[in-house]
Amino acid sequence: MEGRLADSGSNVMDRAPLRYEWDSIPWPRLERMVFKLQKRIYRASQLGDVKLVRKLQKLLLKSNGAKLLATRRVTQDNRGKKTAGVDGVAALQPNDRLALAGRIGLTGRSKPVRRVWIPKPGKTERRPLGIPTMEDRARQALVKLALEPQWEARFEPNSYGFRPGRSCHDAIEAIFGAIKNKNAFVLDADISGCFDNINHTVLLEKLDTFPTLRRAAKGWLEAGVLEGAVFHETKGGTPQGGVISPLLANIALHGMEHDTKEALDADLRAAMRRDRKDGKASKQFAAMQISIIRYADDFVVLHKDRDVIEKAKAHIEMWLKSVGLELKPSKTRVSHTLESIDGKPGFQFLGFEARQYRSRNNKLGYKTLIKPSKEAVKRHLQIIRQEIRSLRGAPQAAVIRQLNPIVKGWSRYYVPSVARKTFEYVSHQTHWKLWRWARFRHPHKGHQWIKRKYFRIHGKDQWRFMTHDGVFLMRQSEHAVKRHVKVEGTRSPYDGNWVYWCARRGRYPSTQPRVAELLKRQGGRCSSCNLYFHVDDLLEVHHRNGDHFNSARSNLELLHGHCHDNAHGRGVYVKHQVGEEPDDSKGSRPVLEPSGGGRPPPLR
Repeated sequence: MEGRLADSGSNVMDRAPLRYEWDSIPWPRLERMVFKLQKRIYRASQLGDVKLVRKLQKLLLKSNGAKLLATRRVTQDNRGKKTAGVDGVAALQPNDRLALAGRIGLTGRSKPVRRVWIPKPGKTERRPLGIPTMEDRARQALVKLALEPQWEARFEPNSYGFRPGRSCHDAIEAIFGAIKNKNAFVLDADISGCFDNINHTVLLEKLDTFPTLRRAAKGWLEAGVLEGAVFHETKGGTPQGGVISPLLANIALHGMEHDTKEALDADLRAAMRRDRKDGKASKQFAAMQISIIRYADDFVVLHKDRDVIEKAKAHIEMWLKSVGLELKPSKTRVSHTLESIDGKPGFQFLGFEARQYRSRNNKLGYKTLIKPSKEAVKRHLQIIRQEIRSLRGAPQAAVIRQLNPIVKGWSRYYVPSVARKTFEYVSHQTHWKLWRWARFRHPHKGHQWIKRKYFRIHGKDQWRFMTHDGVFLMRQSEHAVKRHVKVEGTRSPYDGNWVYWCARRGRYPSTQPRVAELLKRQGGRCSSCNLYFHVDDLLEVHHRNGDHFNSARSNLELLHGHCHDNAHGRGVYVKHQVGEEPDDSKGSRPVLEPSGGGRPPPLR
């Protein structure tokens, strides 16, 4: 086989990556073994066994299986894999991937990241994006495999941003749970330039890891930035765009919730004693009266007493200063969920508006509603208007193909909120924009002629924007509101409960109905490799007979992104047969051996 070492006496672990061609590597076995190590790291971190955590991390970082998986993630699974760094290397061929996996050891050296500027959605501002080289991306993915399980066992339960198995909808449900039975003052805050200003020394101290990993992290942080032909030193921050940057940012912000509650313990107990007749206020119950909910660099603090909120703001400002950060004044305000304080009641968070309204039909005297913010609605309609205007000369089918993903994506994001009236309003506005588009194309035709050409009957809808061959535009109002279930406590995908996490993925608001149905039908496992889908895995719908116009249920199956590549001729597509039941008690990713032939040498 190509690439096999001639020295038969060398260690199997050393020669394992070179004994296979890329497409013949037993990936399911590697994923199972790597995940077992990750789960052991997670459990050791939960128990506080630092010595065992570091021992297992070193074992994982030296594992050829982990190096191969890290390489596949950045060169094959990642959607941005064709974006080059400063070395100009973009998409790699299978042999190049195998060579890359063989040389991604940890060093303290790193090449600068290439900086590009991308616009912020709905704004004129731009934000910097740092693109590491392919080799550095692979190293960072390898380190992430070892670091993430350790920190998933330590992160605070109300941290939701850039964590596996958690989403912004979990943060919104946490807010709803905190205020559904009480009104409260709110500190709505945003950290200014979080990714650009984190203090490197503090971050490396908080990382608290062994020297090799510390040197590697320091090398990435201090690699510098190349913008055009100009080199800039990086004295602070983590480059946005790096594989490991979100994890490092979460590590830097870890402890803000716990330290704030500790610092405000006396004030929380005093506020609780004022509300309780018996005058008792334990530390545990007092801490439960304040909620600090964070998604990446955005967070809210909720409490019934304004003095507590002001003291929390002062303490958080001091805490952030210790890690080189500060609050952004223009995006930081104190409000109330029910009463008006220097503006309207409520607050905005992650595109939603959380607010309480007085009601005579509720025993509390008010009701809590979380719905799409007016700014989000305005941005969505602006995007639709721009798309329609740019397609004035395009055929109707092209307009539908362009608008459907925008309508579906935006609507699915807001499905867990009280959005029925908002969806109806946005659907109405979209309809009139399309009517004006049709009238612009045929200024000399009457209304009835335009209606017959572009709008047809679809079910109970008499005015569906639809072609003569049945291609139609989805309406926002067709998306039914459905409450999202928040992730349980401190659960993590590294706990090994695949049934729970696969079921959750099928119920994510962003999951397409077709994908959710296939997940349920396949029991949460890939039809090709028979592994359970991880929460971060790229999923692809595969047409078995190759006919993409045949979307019958019997012709569809759900595959990993890399398994889908194999199915379309970019590798060897091996259909694994069911030969044993998955062992969920061990928490591993069950895998079934391919039929035929003997087993290849073990890959550690």
